[in-house]
Amino acid sequence: MIASEIIKGIAPKMDSVISLLDSDLKNIRTGRANSSLVEDIVVNYFGVETPLKQLASITIPEATQIVVSPWDKQSLGDIEIALKNSELNLSVTNDGKSVRISLPPMTGERREELSKVVKKHGEDARVAIRNIRGEAWEQIQNGFKKGEITEDDKYKGEKDLNDLIDQKNREIENRVESKINELSKI
Repeated sequence: MIASEIIKGIAPKMDSVISLLDSDLKNIRTGRANSSLVEDIVVNYFGVETPLKQLASITIPEATQIVVSPWDKQSLGDIEIALKNSELNLSVTNDGKSVRISLPPMTGERREELSKVVKKHGEDARVAIRNIRGEAWEQIQNGFKKGEITEDDKYKGEKDLNDLIDQKNREIENRVESKINELSKI
């Protein structure tokens, strides 16, 4: 096994971390209502953790409102609880047929709060990338100790690994900056 094979093996793991970051960031509200804000919220539906988009239709009747209409009316209470317990701090109203979510205008304070959440998601992604890097570096060092990897290959692997980490960290930073810019627009 050579270092370049180890590095090729971790690239998909790093890409999945960035995909997870993308899905986390799409759920953070900007100025307008968007179904992606709530569609992945997990609802405990008869003891099964189910994404909201599989239980209901989600519509946007106006810029500051989301309407969730469950296909099974018995799930209405579960959906309401899941929405209230989400970290989005949503104002939820149950009218007996659907759940209405009113999104208040974004205040400067709320924008700052959400910017911190975005930065935390970015930092979590960077930590996950560093952990993957640590595992790969450990594999390279073990290969070197066992004589499977040459010293030159070890140092080239370290350089390639660091270049990959820098690239992924730039991708994360670009996504975080883009979302913060989106939040700061009124």
